[in-house]
Amino acid sequence: MEVLTAVSYLSSFLTLVYLLVVFGFIRGWHKLSPFQYKGTKGTTRVSIIIAARNEAESIHRTIEALLAQDYDRELTEIIFIDDHSTDNTAEIVRSYAGVKLISLKEDRALNSYKKKAIQTAIGEATGSLIITTDADCRMGARWLTTIVAYYEEKDFKMISSPVAYDEEKSFFERSQSLEFLYLIGLGASTIGNNKPSTCNGANLAYERAAFYEVGGFQGIDDLASGDDELLLHKIAARYDNQIGFLRNTDAIVYTHAKPNLNEFLQQRKRWASKSTRYKNKSIIVLGVFIWCFNLSILLNLLAGVFFIGFLKIALVQLLLKIAIEFLFLTGVTRFAKRTELLVLLPFLNVLHVLYIIYIGVAGNSGKYNWKGRMVK
Repeated sequence: MEVLTAVSYLSSFLTLVYLLVVFGFIRGWHKLSPFQYKGTKGTTRVSIIIAARNEAESIHRTIEALLAQDYDRELTEIIFIDDHSTDNTAEIVRSYAGVKLISLKEDRALNSYKKKAIQTAIGEATGSLIITTDADCRMGARWLTTIVAYYEEKDFKMISSPVAYDEEKSFFERSQSLEFLYLIGLGASTIGNNKPSTCNGANLAYERAAFYEVGGFQGIDDLASGDDELLLHKIAARYDNQIGFLRNTDAIVYTHAKPNLNEFLQQRKRWASKSTRYKNKSIIVLGVFIWCFNLSILLNLLAGVFFIGFLKIALVQLLLKIAIEFLFLTGVTRFAKRTELLVLLPFLNVLHVLYIIYIGVAGNSGKYNWKGRMVK
């Protein structure tokens, strides 16, 4: 009985912390005012940078979407960096007019080819505003115009914009879409609360001058991932309250979910690997609390097989977790016009608990596969 009481108190504390954290996400999301594009003509010169490795299957869609932008072509520079592709990615890029191609020629192994690619491109870029996306992404024709209009109105040093999955082919991919919107909403809400923690390099803009002012990727260039979040932290530390999240559907970049569990886990391990390098320790502490909360649910479920009291605690935790996440995701999915995904939330919660526990360990230990390379 004493053990059950102690577990109950600890579980209640962790649950309360989690509810307060997600409530903070809800508040941060609602602090982000939807941006209304007023139809003004932008004057900022922009360099769009895309690192590509073995993207022959889908890169043509990205190129065509970028060339279809309604922003002034005289003010737009599109730079692709071929990262030692072994397929015909480079040949496809060369076949399009109006697109610049740079090929990496590193003759020694690197742990972060993507950062090297982006930094190389920035060194040759002529735009004052750098925008990064990925070689498997697509966007609407007003994407660039909307980002520039937001930048010129708000004068932010860095702008995080939304990314979403589409064209799902299975239940597994639809499940990823909901989980990914949670991550995008989380990053947006931390910006809304002026405590930026996450963003996505598939839709990120920053001033070229600000990039150099913070030393670019210096100090984080030994880590394979982090060209987005760790750079965000560097810029946020230098320029307080000058990070924005562009809450406008025209600014959404679309990509695909991972087709199988192995690719999904490899991607999430890569994303999680950045956490050990966060300078802001409060983000790490918050992550540990969330991990412990999910672990407590699992342990209570396992103990509930033998003692019904633990099972009751776990069920209460799960119900409260589902309820607060539903409130948060209602706003985020409504923005992305994907509210139909909310029906998956109750079914995915137990799996999400297992996933968080696994990624919390695996993402901060060992190596992972990225673009056919083993990195760490």
